[in-house]
Amino acid sequence: MSEHELVSQFGSLPFAEPRVVASGNFASPLRLLELFDTAVESYRLFVLNAQPPLPDREGVLYETPFVGPGMRGHERLDYLPMRLSLVPRLFAVARPPDVVLLHTSMPRDGKVSLGIEVNVLPAAVEQARARGGLVIAQCNPSMPYTYGDAELDLEMVDLALEAGQELRGPARRPVGDVTSAIAEGVASLVGDGSTLQVGIGEVPDAVVALLKNRRSLRVWTEAMSDGILALERAGALEPDEPLTASFLFGSDELHEWVDGNERVRLRRTETVNDPGLIASHPAMCSLNAAVQVDLWAQANASYVHGAVYSGFGGQPDFVVGALHSTGGQAIISLPSWHEKSGTSTIVGLLDVPATSFQHSVIATEQGCARIFGRSQRAQARLIIEEAAHPDARAALWEVAGRVGRG
Repeated sequence: MSEHELVSQFGSLPFAEPRVVASGNFASPLRLLELFDTAVESYRLFVLNAQPPLPDREGVLYETPFVGPGMRGHERLDYLPMRLSLVPRLFAVARPPDVVLLHTSMPRDGKVSLGIEVNVLPAAVEQARARGGLVIAQCNPSMPYTYGDAELDLEMVDLALEAGQELRGPARRPVGDVTSAIAEGVASLVGDGSTLQVGIGEVPDAVVALLKNRRSLRVWTEAMSDGILALERAGALEPDEPLTASFLFGSDELHEWVDGNERVRLRRTETVNDPGLIASHPAMCSLNAAVQVDLWAQANASYVHGAVYSGFGGQPDFVVGALHSTGGQAIISLPSWHEKSGTSTIVGLLDVPATSFQHSVIATEQGCARIFGRSQRAQARLIIEEAAHPDARAALWEVAGRVGRG
């Protein structure tokens, strides 16, 4: 359709305040969002890990279970505390979408591909169509064609607009000494034949960069980054195994590599984040970051200064799945000290909701506290002695006295 025709369709929607689900991360369909915003006075916009720019005015209410920089700290944000694996159920029973705005490849053999972002979009499409909603695609010649649940029959799309858009990716930052030290400790825990889940952040990226000498690694992860491509080129990945992810979080080089690459399979969230399926993979290594960890091994990866920063994401799904995997590990990494505030990231007890708990290892630049199977007293002692910053240990021992120093 032309842009004029599309705006007319948007303006005639039968919903008073439609719920709009759009591709997230670095796949948001910017032109579709602009056109929708000009035609609809008031609506709810649901995007995972939204990156700017987004429509931002009175009448636009943001909602998401995983807050990105495009929504973070916004007064009109309606945060939904929820594991990502449960978002498809959310669409089905509580917050059904009326409109889905997709960012896709150009059509090919009666299909389009969701490209670099699958996540919760298949579930959103199904629920919107079930309730008579609209599914609209921004078909972009620059969007790579990926497989798995990324492929969508054209009959599932009601309207389409051809509009080019440059695909962005995360900024690359130099790896500092603290990050390097954490990464070295975590990488030493990952053996040949492990299955990798890699979270978003500097430490997980740095860990993957140190695994190039491993062999027969497998990949079952939410986010696929440039580090996975580097492992492929180094011969570290099991050659006959598909590489499974839910979205891509990387550079143009990564996008070019996955385009038409049938080995890479992008799957829907309720598949990738299913703890039972995660547990079925041998030696599952869940590599995630946190903002704080307490002596009860609870991790906060969601809140900063008492306000939501991101959300649960897939961390609790993968922590549970990894712990039930044969030879699996749930590893949480973080620096032991927050330089800007001059405070310890290892605390006695979290004062915000926990993102995940009961991990295998807590890793900082101080070392790796292997806590799985240890008593509460021993767990607290190991976290203090092996992971906490030396300047924080005296205060932490005082808190640990409540459970003993065993």
